[in-house]
Amino acid sequence: MRFNNLFYTLCIGGITMLTGFTLHTNAQVSANQNPYKELPLGAIKPQGWLREMLIRQKDGATGNLDKLYPVVMNERNGWLGGDGDQWERGPYWIDGLLPLAYLLDDKALIAKTKPWVEWAIKSQQPDGYFGPTKDYSYERGMQRDNSKDWWPKMVMLKVLKQYYSATGDKRVITLMTNYFKYQLKELPSKPLDHWSFWARYRGGDNLQVIYWLYDITGDKCLLDLGELVHKQTFDYTNAFLNTDMLSTFGSIHCVNLAQGLKEPIIYYQQHRDNKYLEATDKGLKDIRIQNGVAHGLYGGDEDLHGNNPTQGSELCSAVEMMFSLESMLEITGKINYADHLEKIAFNALPAQVSDDFMDRQYYQQANQVMVTRHTRNFNQDHSGTDLCYGLLTGYPCCTSNMHQGWPKFAQNLWYQTADKGIAALVYSPSEVKTTVGNGVEVTFKEETNYPFEEQIKFTLSMAKKVKSASFPFHLRIPEWCKKGSVKINGQVFKEAAGNQIVKIEREWKSGDVVELELPMHVYKNSWYENSVSVERGPITYALKMNEEVTRVKNDKDPIEYGNYYDEIRSSSPWNYGLIETPDNKFDEQYKVEKTGIVSNYPWNLKNSPIAIKTKGKRIPSWQLYNEMTGPIPYSFVYGIETSLEEEITLVPYGCTSLRISQFPLVQRK
Repeated sequence: MRFNNLFYTLCIGGITMLTGFTLHTNAQVSANQNPYKELPLGAIKPQGWLREMLIRQKDGATGNLDKLYPVVMNERNGWLGGDGDQWERGPYWIDGLLPLAYLLDDKALIAKTKPWVEWAIKSQQPDGYFGPTKDYSYERGMQRDNSKDWWPKMVMLKVLKQYYSATGDKRVITLMTNYFKYQLKELPSKPLDHWSFWARYRGGDNLQVIYWLYDITGDKCLLDLGELVHKQTFDYTNAFLNTDMLSTFGSIHCVNLAQGLKEPIIYYQQHRDNKYLEATDKGLKDIRIQNGVAHGLYGGDEDLHGNNPTQGSELCSAVEMMFSLESMLEITGKINYADHLEKIAFNALPAQVSDDFMDRQYYQQANQVMVTRHTRNFNQDHSGTDLCYGLLTGYPCCTSNMHQGWPKFAQNLWYQTADKGIAALVYSPSEVKTTVGNGVEVTFKEETNYPFEEQIKFTLSMAKKVKSASFPFHLRIPEWCKKGSVKINGQVFKEAAGNQIVKIEREWKSGDVVELELPMHVYKNSWYENSVSVERGPITYALKMNEEVTRVKNDKDPIEYGNYYDEIRSSSPWNYGLIETPDNKFDEQYKVEKTGIVSNYPWNLKNSPIAIKTKGKRIPSWQLYNEMTGPIPYSFVYGIETSLEEEITLVPYGCTSLRISQFPLVQRK
């Protein structure tokens, strides 16, 4: 194990405040049996376009939410000891701000996180409880009650776990040990759903940190607590395997589902029964069939709401689903989790947040042709603001929670491996420094324009005194790739079909270069009403439309939905059907065009580095309804009237604010 000079106390009844802890070397659960292990926060440095995303977060809402959203994020917040918001929003923000700060090694951002971390640590009571303790009367724009709810503590535990990863501050181990003893004592009489139902559905986040701490201290009490938390958490394993939950509208909150998806696999670390793996895989499959849409998520606005491409998908779902997939990938090494993670990161996430990272949509639609304040067919509507881009439109949970998406994605590009090597399982420009083998320090620089281009170059460097080192290097070949190619120093090492890990075991020298090529072909996926999406590699392509932005001053309800919001309309036609094309003729019907330039910020129409030209036919009967696309024509409607063929342009989904990404099919004649 990688931790040194740790001391712990054994659990011998009641609550004993921990003052020191010793290294445990015999843990039988958690990361020791997993194929991959997260690197310390700060070991990975994003580069290229990914670093630009983080810089935009720093200069945008993530770095300035205390100024932009002072009613919640100022000194009155309960997580700073104040009488203001006592619940999830403060911890949500820091859960994204803290990893961003350490990934960028930004001293000003780190300083901004410190009061929250320090207050949380110093708030611990003699019985082990930490966090706010007092409820206050209602005040508009804040959540001032349920201060002792288990759920917000789960978010702050995630924050403190990351803080420890970056700093090694042993006070975190002390706090968690004592808090988990408090939980073990209190949960039998005050279960996870004692104050609100949220913790019952999100107990997997609690469980994950319990096992993380056990991997450090080996305190057997933590396994008892793990059993208790799992028992009190909603039974996702049974729900996925044995019920019709995922085919029933309104059966579960969409963010609870995104977070809960990982719980069976988190618990699998303590009880390695394959049913937990099978449950999650069946859950993912059923979500795709019953509720899936082309950007990688599902209809959930806010409760589960099917796969019509005009249903909404919440931004919190995107970032929480990403975190679940990252957690599941580390434990299982399953390639489809990495594939799914990239699908969300490269499609849903950039489309739902403004270029300057100041505004966001609460819901996004896979087929979205008007962004206006209007009541639509969503399960929960927030005065019609849900599609509008703004700081507080829809509901403020996403204002607080959206910040974790890109930083945690960057943190999960690289992993340590169980065989003392290093793994690149998710791809973006970056640099990583870690130790391999018997403690040899290595640095890999990853240069790539992925996901827009197919080549990824890894360059190894080691200290001058190290002549060579033997260790394995793991590389993922995505499922969508028909045949990947790996070269070492210009020579072909291996060609491999998709959906596998290529492991390179050799004696390495400083300056060695590994080139991974992942040829991308255009293909289609089928969705609601037999509509199709056009895909290439991890990117879904969508109809390019003119986007005309209008900023609206909000005089009606600024406290709830912000002082302004942006509406977006288009004069472009959108009601196209794609011409039915056999799979073996796709190259003839869909022509890929590259600009040859991938800018530092490729996620808008102006900077899109790639497009696909194809032919479509307008369907006159497919018209606007309720400021959305009307019911999508079934593929095929026999005898449906269409216009003549015309050329249309498809661009990466993540570059769009307006789009059609799920098209009906029409016949050529």
